[in-house]
Amino acid sequence: MKNKGDILLVEDDVVDHMLVKRAFKELGITNTLQIASNGEEALDFLRARDGEKPCIILLDLNMPRMSGLEFLKIVKSDEEHKAIPVVVLTTSREEQDKTQSFKLGVAGYMIKPVEYDQYVELIKTFDSYWTLSEFPG
Repeated sequence: MKNKGDILLVEDDVVDHMLVKRAFKELGITNTLQIASNGEEALDFLRARDGEKPCIILLDLNMPRMSGLEFLKIVKSDEEHKAIPVVVLTTSREEQDKTQSFKLGVAGYMIKPVEYDQYVELIKTFDSYWTLSEFPG
C-alpha cells in the first residue's frame, strides 16, 4: 500500500483478525495492523494516538458494546478523525446497512467471503485500490 500508515481493524471475531493478518502477510502488505475488538476500543485507540491517525479503518458492523454504525456516526462527526477513510468489511448484505454506511461517509463496503482464497482476493483488491488512491498531504 502506498500510504505506510497503520491500518485499524475494528473487528470482534478473533478468526477474522487471523484471516486479515494472514492475508496481509501472504500479499506482502507491510502496514502495521492495529486491532480493536469493538467500537469503544477503536475510539479509545484513536483518541490515545496523540494526533497520529491510521491511514484506513477496516470496520465490521456487527459487534458487541458499540456497533460499527454507532462507531461510524461518532468518527464521522469528529473533526479530528472524519477524514480517515473507513471501509466496511462485514457479513451483512442488508441494504439498510449499506445505505446507512454510505450516508455516514464510508469509502467502501465489502462483504466478507467464506473461502480463504476469496478473502485473500478481496484484500488484494483492497490493497490495489488504496495503493492507487491519492491521499491529502
